[in-house]
Amino acid sequence: MNQDGVDLETSLGYLLKEASSVLRSAMEEVLRPLGMSVTHYSCLELLAQRPGLSNSELARGAFVTRQSMNVLLQTLEREGYVTRPAEAPVGKALPARLTPRGRRSLEKATVAVRSVEVRMLAGMTEAEQAGAFRILQSMIRSLRDGNDGP
Repeated sequence: MNQDGVDLETSLGYLLKEASSVLRSAMEEVLRPLGMSVTHYSCLELLAQRPGLSNSELARGAFVTRQSMNVLLQTLEREGYVTRPAEAPVGKALPARLTPRGRRSLEKATVAVRSVEVRMLAGMTEAEQAGAFRILQSMIRSLRDGNDGP
């Protein structure tokens, strides 16, 4: 960091944002032919791993607003990818679940997304990948915990 601001050439935060942007673009590229966006895929993947999540939980997991997720869920429900009860079993949350069509669609998307991750990690050894994973987890923990560093 220089006195006038962040040095983009050496900023780890900027590099992470660039990596995130390039990863998202690569994922969008392989998902587009399947009629999906990254958010659509994320929603299906979250529901496969955690059936019954609410709109709010899905929005947090997919890094979008509740409003955006609600619109997506309505579309996915209308197109037969997910089901939600007509009335909330408890409170206001309508737990969503994948339909067989949603599972089939997710299987194809998962293959496409895995290919992007394999390409992204191709230049790294397993040890480097494990190290990068630990470092990124540490960064996330530090930011979530409000750790200001040394």
